[in-house]
Formats: sequence, structure tokens, C-alpha cells
Amino acid sequence: MAAPKKGRGPSGGQGRPGRALALILIAMVALTGGMFLSGHTTPRLGIDLAGGTSITLKAQSQPGKPDAINQTNMDTAVSIIERRVNGLGVSEAEVQTEGRDNIIVNIPKGTNSKQAREQVGTTAQLYFRPVLAVTDGKATPTGTASPSASGSPKPSASPSNKETASGSKATPSASATTQGRAVTGALAKDTSPSPSASGTPKASASPSASVDPAAAELQKKFAALDCSTKAGRAKAGADVKPTDTTVACSSEGDAKFVLGPAEVSGTDVDSAKGAIDQNGQWIVQMEFTHGGAKKFQKITGRLSQQQQPQNQFAIVLDGEVVSAPSVRTTLSANAEISGSFTQQSAQDLANVLSYGALPLTFHEDTVTTVTAALGGEQLQAGLIAGAIGLALVVIYLVAYYRGLASIALLSLMVSGVLTYTLMALLGPAIGFALNLPAVCGAIVAIGITADSFIVYFERIRDEIREGRTLRPAVERAWPRARRTILVSDFVSFLAAAVLFVVTVGKVKGFAFTLGLTTLLDVVVVFLFTKPVMTLMARTKFFSSGHPWSGLDPRRLGAKPPLRRSRRVNAPTDPKEA
Repeated sequence: MAAPKKGRGPSGGQGRPGRALALILIAMVALTGGMFLSGHTTPRLGIDLAGGTSITLKAQSQPGKPDAINQTNMDTAVSIIERRVNGLGVSEAEVQTEGRDNIIVNIPKGTNSKQAREQVGTTAQLYFRPVLAVTDGKATPTGTASPSASGSPKPSASPSNKETASGSKATPSASATTQGRAVTGALAKDTSPSPSASGTPKASASPSASVDPAAAELQKKFAALDCSTKAGRAKAGADVKPTDTTVACSSEGDAKFVLGPAEVSGTDVDSAKGAIDQNGQWIVQMEFTHGGAKKFQKITGRLSQQQQPQNQFAIVLDGEVVSAPSVRTTLSANAEISGSFTQQSAQDLANVLSYGALPLTFHEDTVTTVTAALGGEQLQAGLIAGAIGLALVVIYLVAYYRGLASIALLSLMVSGVLTYTLMALLGPAIGFALNLPAVCGAIVAIGITADSFIVYFERIRDEIREGRTLRPAVERAWPRARRTILVSDFVSFLAAAVLFVVTVGKVKGFAFTLGLTTLLDVVVVFLFTKPVMTLMARTKFFSSGHPWSGLDPRRLGAKPPLRRSRRVNAPTDPKEA
């Protein structure tokens, strides 16, 4: 007796649709709960919807450095540009690499786009300048101090009681108790001397009829300089030549300086890095080039013979003093800057020293400015287009598939919930911003998702036309529909992936959204549409072929049962008939 043939059972556990439905329900609840708990209940909008400026910078090849455009230099440039943009007081600015040689800078509304454009792509200069005078960062009345005949104000050499108490004459091994820095191997702590009673540096000579006009102008600028405001700090470092004696503010705005001509530039620094010394404290280690070491030896040899604050040298980036360590001995090729560093502050200063100027030269490839009003109009137009497209899909499904349209609409709702929550969570997670091309990608995804439903429904109807009842038709149609759906979604996802890799700028938003919704289509069809269809096939409304179910055998032109038709053999001889 021959063994009975094994029938084709439900594949993929589809005989238990409750498990798949429970899984996707848990995922929806988890994503929705995470969205509300994180406080990000709406997707992050791109600048074309929220308004702002988008700048695309393209790296240029440098003569003699064919390998300069690499991932390390690009990441470093992103870090420096991001620091500059944040220095403008910009919140939620985006700076990221695109492709091999592009950097996209998205600056939200409320920022001076002209100032941003001037700062994000320029190769800023880093200089080491001797400190001639220093006081607090507030403006003081002009004329309270007199310029010396030499053209530079000379502050009092004796420190105040506060400086003495804080240990400004401490040796390198002494613990740092002030906010300054010390240069070790060399040094005393970096502390800024307190101003005199008048609030300005004390001059060594009274004004006379032969006062240098340039010195008088410098003293006037120093007295009027207010470093407590961002505008004042930006004005101090504007249009300053390396050979000029100038005034400058600290990056925190708590001190202002008179600085001599630059004697060492950032190009003379070979490398700098944050490290931990023998005492477990964070320090910054610097190494100079051969030519830079000679320059640094010369300036530190001269400064080490001076009194506070004229034994300090200022590290100036973009016209602001990021550090002003004092010098107690001559240094050459190597130096260490120590003080009250944390790991982050040490690494930040090392980054400034190593890459104060951008490591690459960039030019503006594209600049796009969008107002908030225009962005709102674009978003509204996109939503209207999406609503119209969805309405047309619904009308088609209801008119053609009738009861099956309810399954399709439920699947579209599930897909919409998953898409929305993921977009809201991906904003803070990876910086995803919903721009107009991304909205277009979501609209296109409606058609892709509807196409998957149509493929499955048509396979089921084909099985019913062959004479099968609904429940076997649902299970037999699934493997064939599954292959078609997977192939179609794979092609869509591959196109989105290629588009995401080869494009630059906003088109990536379209590609990312298209790829995301394509993956969600597979999830929804496998974990929701198929299980729901299996459950609906067990109901009387669908299994009996109700005229409004969309599965009426008579309307579909169903054949007699397949098994009965196979048993009937047509006669070959007319006489036998």
C-alpha cells in the first residue's frame, strides 16, 4: 500500500496568525510608547519645511597632497565646522558628510545666513601671539589708562592678592586651583591677572604730545571692547592681520587681551593630542614641525623672562583666545598644556591645536535658502497631495475589491503608524529630518504598499477561479504572492539604496524614506495582511462568497471543482460515445 502523499501545509507558521498579529502589535505599542516617553512626538522637519539655509561644501584637491581628501580629514572638517556653527548660537544645526568629498551644513531659521556662510567653509587661521595686557571681559570707560610711548599698554607686573592666594606662582607639580592652564616642562599656571582699581591696565608712562596715534587707537579699542556679548567678540577678531598688534576676547568672553604680532602659526603645529599624565590628570601634548620648533623656542625663551601677564602666549583661533598659558622656561619641539582639564576639554583643545584651520579647502557647491512660510506651504501641498493619492487608492480598492478593501485599509493604517513613529524616533537618534523629498518618498510608498495588497488579492481570486474554496485559496495563493511581493520590494529597495549612495543633499531624504517604507511594506504584509486574511477567510461573510466580499465565485467566473473536472475523461471514439 502506497504511503499517502503529504499535503502542502501552511508555510511560515501561518496556521497560527495570532502570533504574527501579537508581534506587530507589540512593536507598534513599543514604538509609540518610546515616541511619547522620549518627548519627540513629531518628526524633525528639514530646513525646506521649517525654514533655514542649506550649504553644500565640496572638498577640493590640494597640489602635492593627492590623498588629502579622506574620511579622517572629512570627519575633522565636520567637527570644526560644527563647532563654528554652534559658536553662532545656532540650535539643532546639522553638519554631516555626503559621499566622499561633500559636507552638508543645514542651518535652521533664525540664523544670519551670510555670517554662517562666511564661517562654515573658510580655512580659519590659528596663531600663537604674545600677551601684552589682559583684564576682565567687560567694557571700561575709554581714557582711564594711558598708552605708553612704545604703542602698547603695559599692565602692572605685580599680581593682585587674589592671584597670590590662588597660587599663580605655583610650580608645575602644584595642583591647579584656577580656571587657567599651565604649560608644563616649563611652567607656572595660566592665571589671568586681575585688573587694577580703574579696571584697565596700568600704563608705565603718562600721555604726551608725541603719543603714537596707532597706540592711542589701540588703547581706545581695548577700553571699549566688551567681550561679554557675542557681537563684541566677533568684532574684536575681524579683519586682523598676523603682523598687527590687536585686541581679542577669550572664547568664554570672561577676559580681553592686547596681543602682539603672531610669531607662530597653526601650520607650525605638527600634532596635538589629549593624554593623561603621571598624576592621572588630563593634559594636552603638542609637537611642532622643525621650523615651528625654532619659532616656539624663540618666543618662549623671551616670554619666560617676563612677568605676568607678559609671560603668557595666547592660542588664537578665528580671532578668539582659546587658551593663554604662561611660560616659565624655554620650550622647543614639545610642550604640554596642563590645568583643570577634563577629557572632553583636553580633546577639544587638542583638536583646535591640530586642526584649527580646516584640513581641506572647500568651495560652496550649492546654497539654498528657504523661508519658514514657504516651507509651511510646501508641507501643506505635500500633505494635500498625499491625501489625494490615498483617497484615490481607497476609492479604487473599495470599487474593485469591495470587502477586501477593509483589509487593505487596516494594513495601510498599520503601515502609517509604524512609519510615523519611526520617523519621529529617528530624528533624535540619527538626525533624520523630514524634508519635502522625504514626504514625496512617503507618498510614493502608498502605491508600493497598495501594490502588495493587490498582488495577494489577485492570487487569491485566481485560486477561486480555479474552483477552490476560500480557505485553501488563501494558503495556496500566499507562496506565489510572497515571491512576487519580495521581488518587487527588493527592486524598490535596491533603487532606493543606490539613490541614497550616489546622490547628495535633499534627494537622500527621498531615498531614505522610500527604502524605509519598502522595508515596512514587507513587515506589514507578512505580519499583518496575511494573518488578517487568514482570519477573515474563516468568517461566514468571506468564506460564503458574499457579493460584497470581493470573493464571489460567480462574479469571478469560477470553474467547477478541480478534482471533479480531473476525473472526467473525454471520449476519444465517437462510437463509444
